[in-house]
Amino acid sequence: MEIRRNGLVAVAAFAMAASALAQGTPRGNATATVGGRKVTLDYGRPALKGRSLDELLKQLPPDRMWRAGENQVTTLTCEGELLVGGKKVPAGKYSVYVHAGEGDAWDFVLNKDPGVPLGKIWDKAPDNMKNEPWPHLEGYTKAAGASEIVRTKMAATKPAQPADLFTASFAPKGKGATLTLAWGTQAWTVDVQPAQ
Repeated sequence: MEIRRNGLVAVAAFAMAASALAQGTPRGNATATVGGRKVTLDYGRPALKGRSLDELLKQLPPDRMWRAGENQVTTLTCEGELLVGGKKVPAGKYSVYVHAGEGDAWDFVLNKDPGVPLGKIWDKAPDNMKNEPWPHLEGYTKAAGASEIVRTKMAATKPAQPADLFTASFAPKGKGATLTLAWGTQAWTVDVQPAQ
């Protein structure tokens, strides 16, 4: 029954992706300068559309991994070596996920696995999107868990105002920045600092 439910969730996710692609779902881009080097987070911006975040979290797969956005894989690109939540990250480009634990226990996850070309997991993908990398929507742990380079706790906080669109932003902090992920009435932060 669980396999069937997860399969239906994946099919529903692709159907929503088709609708979002047709409507031009917005993408966001948050940037910061950390130790004199540029850091960029590129992500899709899903909207709550009257739903609660708790409702959406109930749809997560059993490993509770969320793609930290919508549609194409969310990425973090850094020109220099970083400390993300105190953990070392080499310069490069990484896929981003969030482990949405129970309550406020959320972890920020960076992975070397770039994602899966949409055409490999959805045979109706438009030609211009077939090679776009998509996150692992089901079975993240088995498919990409071994490629993680960082999994670090995020601090729960409250946004200044509710955000219908999922929003990522950087705020300066010392030689680095604090990354905030906000959606609805909830937000989570992690510090991004230069490694040296």
